[in-house]
Amino acid sequence: MKLYTWGRAPNPRRVLIFIAEKGIEIPVEDTGEGAALKGEFLDAGPHRLVPMLELDDGTRIGEAMAICRYLEATHPEPNLFGSTPVELATIEMWERKCEAEGILAAGEAFRNAVPFMVDRGLPGYSVAIPQIPELIERGRVRFTEFARKLDAQLAKHEFIAGDRFTVADITALCAVDFAEKARLELPTDTERLHAWRARVCARPSTQV
Repeated sequence: MKLYTWGRAPNPRRVLIFIAEKGIEIPVEDTGEGAALKGEFLDAGPHRLVPMLELDDGTRIGEAMAICRYLEATHPEPNLFGSTPVELATIEMWERKCEAEGILAAGEAFRNAVPFMVDRGLPGYSVAIPQIPELIERGRVRFTEFARKLDAQLAKHEFIAGDRFTVADITALCAVDFAEKARLELPTDTERLHAWRARVCARPSTQV
């Protein structure tokens, strides 16, 4: 197997943390070439995105959670997606919220503000996607609401989807850290979220 990544991009990082939590050894190749992915990687498949897991038989699996689900199935312990029906559904719900309302909100602000993302307003396209400056503020509003939602959830549980670390925490951390790169600050009144972040950042897996 080989995992294709790109620098500190949030979606590859989700997989790298997941792999570290599982204790799996997988070779990693960074496909970055400056501010873009290498041409040979972009030409190798239709999706033009990382992360990408290439299996020994040549099968390529894209999308962070698709890769993590494959690895959960092949390396079931420690369990990160849930074991009971309620746990499976709850973790899935919160993981999806953390991606849609956290990572995508931060990405909206980041891609429409950063100069090297000109004409790359959305990922994975071979044609120019212009930046829309108005989306920077919308991303900020979305992320702020997301942070307060997580803070409220953490009033009831130690972790995002319950009382143990799961894949939902991985996506939440990558969302929060990515937002910082997009110059979106956590609201000062989200003390529980700040404390959760400190706890999660103390885990060796999150140092990637």
